Amino acid sequence: MAYTKYSLTPANNNSAPPDGAPEGMLPSAVNDTMRDMMAQIRDCGDGIRDGTYTMTAVKITGGTITGITDLAVADGGTGASSLAAASIATNGYTTTATAAGTTTLTVSSNCLQFFTGTTTQTVVLPVASTLTAGQRFEIHNNSTGNITVNSSGSNLVATVLPTYTVVLTCILTSGTTAASWDADIQGFTSLSGANIAVLNSAQSFTAAQRGSISTLTDGTTITPDFALANNFSVTLGGNRTLANPTNLTAGQSGVIVITQDGTGSRTLAYGSNFKFPGGTAPTLTTTASAVDVLAYYVESASRITARLVADVK
Repeated sequence: MAYTKYSLTPANNNSAPPDGAPEGMLPSAVNDTMRDMMAQIRDCGDGIRDGTYTMTAVKITGGTITGITDLAVADGGTGASSLAAASIATNGYTTTATAAGTTTLTVSSNCLQFFTGTTTQTVVLPVASTLTAGQRFEIHNNSTGNITVNSSGSNLVATVLPTYTVVLTCILTSGTTAASWDADIQGFTSLSGANIAVLNSAQSFTAAQRGSISTLTDGTTITPDFALANNFSVTLGGNRTLANPTNLTAGQSGVIVITQDGTGSRTLAYGSNFKFPGGTAPTLTTTASAVDVLAYYVESASRITARLVADVK
């Protein structure tokens, strides 16, 4: 029998020798019982040492484990063959001076990558199949040139501008394209560089720019919200008042396209903030389905310069 035949309650270990020590047993039986206990202790120790003994609830509170070649991982782990470097991040950092060259990362590369210098650099990410989902790398661009980050298959994942940091997370452990990666830009305090539109710099656009047209709700009083858009449209279903818009900001401009419904003859009054040439409010074209365009420019929170372009056909 194994050592587990013994009870944790001393009084219950009263089976016949050598499996127990009953009251009044012969002196010779004492020897047999002690020898059996010695054998069980030796068997347990040898099993732990040789790896043939299975422990169902192991608790390690200190010391060093050596000689392990395969480590079983609870809840789905498969041991050393899959644990390895793929699931243990290398938490150090590497600093590279940009040289218009290429830095190729692997599964064992440090997760923090810092770039200094005055020119560009290309970073090639590890092959996704060598990683585990969720493994991350951070690219810190402390240089004055752009850092181009590509997947192992040479697909663009991110362009890291000076002062930017990009956090790259492996989200798919197959394939060699950018689809295996999630890229989050963070850590910058200001934006600059070619092809970046920022609020505090003059811009020269080389392609068309446009905003959406917000449709106003027709009703007795129509109140535009100038925070929603620059350009608006409305079809009048009766005589209306265009009230003072909300969220007026000096410098905003745009148009309000006003269309008569199928009946026509609809009139439009204006809020006090609208200012027209000569101080006279314009009259709409009243033909059914006629279109007028009210162009406006916000001078201040209480003045909107406006002019009606009538009967646009």
